[in-house]
Amino acid sequence: MSEERRLWGVLWRQKNKMYGLKEHLDNENCVPILFSTRAEAGEWIKKRYGYIATRKDLRAEPHGWLMPRPVRVLVRMMVQREAEHE
Repeated sequence: MSEERRLWGVLWRQKNKMYGLKEHLDNENCVPILFSTRAEAGEWIKKRYGYIATRKDLRAEPHGWLMPRPVRVLVRMMVQREAEHE
């Protein structure tokens, strides 16, 4: 049995000469941060990372931080039944 759900995540982005473009889903304690709506994700980004927009030193080399952006995430939960396990 499986169930799918489309949610919104936060894509962390960094681009510099040393590593090029690096992107990953933002997380807390190795668990992706997910939201029901794009608006919720956008509000959370502004609260947590809004300072990046005003910090030229963080956007410049060597850091190259870019403002995170909300992205669609497909979450698929797969449940293995006891009978299928044996």
